Amino acid sequence: MKHMAKNTICLWYDDAAEEAAQFYAETFPDSSLDAVHRAPGDHPSGKEGNVLTVEFTVLGVACLGLNGGPAFKHSEAFSFQVATDDQEETDRYWNAIVGNGGEESQCGWCKDKWGISWQITPVALTKALTSPDRAAAKRAFDAMMTMRKIDIAAIEVAFRG
Repeated sequence: MKHMAKNTICLWYDDAAEEAAQFYAETFPDSSLDAVHRAPGDHPSGKEGNVLTVEFTVLGVACLGLNGGPAFKHSEAFSFQVATDDQEETDRYWNAIVGNGGEESQCGWCKDKWGISWQITPVALTKALTSPDRAAAKRAFDAMMTMRKIDIAAIEVAFRG
């Protein structure tokens, strides 16, 4: 058994934790489906032998998927923020999430088919928004506010003015 992390993000799924973990493992580097644990007995949202929890890693972050049933839904209050190096990487992650039953949102945010929110955030955007040149940062911010998936070239044009 893999060493359990001291702090693990626990994500609640309605019976799809294993499917989600497998998708993350196939989509992102340094990600894996680490263990599947079955319920030792019947429980409110399932039966003995059903997948109860799934240990997985997303971009090096330890996670536990809990098949807890339909009682709780995900919201944008929690998201994975993924720093991307270039447009190709940005497009690859965005298209994988949105193209696998997910949905686009604004400003680099999207949601996977299980309702987990992702911020696909190019490093170039973060650098632009945190620049000491506040006028340039505002131009980049205003450009970002019009986008769904981030267009790095357009952010850089706006930043330069």
